[in-house]
Amino acid sequence: MSQGVQQVFDQFPNLSDKQKEQFSQLEQLYTEWNEKINVISRKDIEQLYTRHVLHSLAIAKYLTFSPGARVLDIGTGGGFPGIPLAILYPDCQFLLVDSIGKKIKVVQGVAEALELTNVKAEHIRAEKIKQKFDFIVSRAVARTKLVYQWSNKLIEASDHPTAANGYLLLKGGDLDDELKEFGRSHTTQDISEYFEDEFFETKKIVYIPA
Repeated sequence: MSQGVQQVFDQFPNLSDKQKEQFSQLEQLYTEWNEKINVISRKDIEQLYTRHVLHSLAIAKYLTFSPGARVLDIGTGGGFPGIPLAILYPDCQFLLVDSIGKKIKVVQGVAEALELTNVKAEHIRAEKIKQKFDFIVSRAVARTKLVYQWSNKLIEASDHPTAANGYLLLKGGDLDDELKEFGRSHTTQDISEYFEDEFFETKKIVYIPA
């Protein structure tokens, strides 16, 4: 077992054997796909579990999805944060979208190999989507204001007070100007409070309630 996947097991001790197996397969699957279609830099593929898998799962440290939640991942790239979250939440439904078709081919291949029946991947722009979702997740795909403009009609406010539907955006660096420009109610959370690796020092979750 790689040291990387052990980090995931340590952070999420209640994983089933099936989930552990699925997380363990990610490194080989992405290495193989990356040789055909480059979706992750060579430097990052060696740090897959820290820089992609754990980074995605920071969302689960911040907020727990209820069974049946519908989650949209905008600009998923090679499947982050959607694929790790779909492994962690098998009772939730995930739609992973990207405007670049070859990236979606990778996502579909990975989801199929892992038998993730709760994942759909589509080559489509967010503006063209018709369904409604409880949560929208995204990782460094565009400025917050743009992501919101593309997709705010796709998200449903929760009708019960404990389920805080909204956006969960993974961001890095200095966000002051970007969030000032956005101008709406939001909360930021430092991911370094969950994970010690120096990679997370400047990484944040931006939560925007629906």
